[in-house]
Amino acid sequence: MERCVGFAPSVDENCTTLILGSMPSVKSLEQNQYYAHPQNRFWKLMAIFFNDGVIPSIYERRLQMLRENHIALWDSIDSCVREGSLDSAICDEVANDFTAFLEKYPNIVRICFNGGKSFQCFKKYNKEVLKNPKIQFFKLPSTSPANARFRLADLQEKWQEALQEHIAK
Repeated sequence: MERCVGFAPSVDENCTTLILGSMPSVKSLEQNQYYAHPQNRFWKLMAIFFNDGVIPSIYERRLQMLRENHIALWDSIDSCVREGSLDSAICDEVANDFTAFLEKYPNIVRICFNGGKSFQCFKKYNKEVLKNPKIQFFKLPSTSPANARFRLADLQEKWQEALQEHIAK
């Protein structure tokens, strides 16, 4: 098995919320795009909140839609060994450096985890960051198609609570 290497963050100095996945899927890595699998509900959910339900067709515009709403996007894991796309198959992970990231982007005051594996890996390698009283943490249900237990409406309800500050604008 080859080592999977994730993407650079999509962020600017105005971002106040960071959404973290675990590691991009095989499809995402092939297309060099966050949440590229057509059945992943991430972009549909973000479009509901920030673009009247219309998913921008151009990938860079999707990232721009998030940044315009002060939302950064990244992953808990920098690299790992994984066969397929399931989070349960991740092993030998190397975490991203969130201490340095948060020093560089001090306006981040909210971190949202897109699924349990994202939170699990973040927690394993960032115990000190989790103690930061200036940051709120939200463990959210995964938008992955593997999380069939949650319908889009259920995801919308849970995610809306975490992103309320951005949606109200």
